[in-house]
Amino acid sequence: MTLLVDNSPFAPLDPARIILDTPHAVAFYDHYPVSEGHALVVPKVGVLSLYELEPEVQAAVWDLVRRVQELLEERYSPDGFNIGVNDGLAAGQTVPHAHVHVIPRYKGDMPDPRGGIRWVLQEKAQYWEESSA
Repeated sequence: MTLLVDNSPFAPLDPARIILDTPHAVAFYDHYPVSEGHALVVPKVGVLSLYELEPEVQAAVWDLVRRVQELLEERYSPDGFNIGVNDGLAAGQTVPHAHVHVIPRYKGDMPDPRGGIRWVLQEKAQYWEESSA
């Protein structure tokens, strides 16, 4: 069923990487994983931003994120997850096709994981250590 637009940087997909496939989106293992089980959820239409999607397609993408998280929970037993979207060049988007990262996290994969995705701006990540003057 997997039919990404021909000009997608993710196409063609290796069937061995596909986790779940729906009419509006496909989930597959990241080619450059940051942890065991790192997956991407990608809409089948070629847009740069999730916000360009029709509401029903956007909802289908987020539903697939939920389903992938559940499957990765069963398959890898992680201790947590980071769910992330890099939307635009300033946000670090390097692949010109909208996608959501589903990244399993494991105890000990970082010395101190507090702050999670806030570390994209390191000087603002440790908000809990600021004085409340």
